[in-house]
Amino acid sequence: MTSIDLNADLGEGFGRWRLTDDERLLSVVTSANVACGFHAGDAVTMRRVCELAAERGVRIGAQVSYRDLAGFGRRAMDVPPAELAAEVAYQIGALEVFARAAGTRVSYVKPHGALYNRVVHDEEQAGAVVEGVLLADGALPVLGLPGSRLLEQAGKAGLPAVTEAFADRAYTDEGTLVPRGRDGAVVTDPDTVVERSVGLAHAGRVASHSGAPVAVRARSLCLHGDTPGAVELARRVRERLVASGVRVEAFA
Repeated sequence: MTSIDLNADLGEGFGRWRLTDDERLLSVVTSANVACGFHAGDAVTMRRVCELAAERGVRIGAQVSYRDLAGFGRRAMDVPPAELAAEVAYQIGALEVFARAAGTRVSYVKPHGALYNRVVHDEEQAGAVVEGVLLADGALPVLGLPGSRLLEQAGKAGLPAVTEAFADRAYTDEGTLVPRGRDGAVVTDPDTVVERSVGLAHAGRVASHSGAPVAVRARSLCLHGDTPGAVELARRVRERLVASGVRVEAFA
């Protein structure tokens, strides 16, 4: 039976401001990418999400980012590799404290936003992220885009490299994500997102922005928690996957 993990970006709030419906999404997804304080999140939020995830048996992932609270981690930044490695390790360590307190552990690492896109092509920045993961824990899986420098570097370092796909993001013909600033970068029609999810799970293919078929073999499917109607859409995706014969389970 085909199996796939469902992950979502959670804990994306700060202080009294909350962006994601963490509690309801944790009833749907199998893995939670928890913001570690650099693009969003704070100590109280991290602790709360870890406790909720542990209660539901959802795997906790450290969503590491450039230090960019004002820009939500989506602005391009040039960070020296040694500094980036230390900051990645710092974020993982912070989340690990709250995961352990909740009776579980950080199970994987996923970059966020501008860092996620940068390490698709930038070997130096990808290597720095991997170095940070090794500093924090030498065995954590790394979640990223198929064919990225990040997963290549992770594999070379002996870390499990886990491929990820996006049902609600447009792809280029080369299999990378269309930048968010471009028209059509985010797929907003719920029916289309659901059908793309099934196609990715069963066939490992998705139509690119130009309509060309693109191979995207992935073990995990990302459902964005900050889109309108995110919870209901996530439920529809999971229900449709299960109905089509896909086993939904965590990869870690």
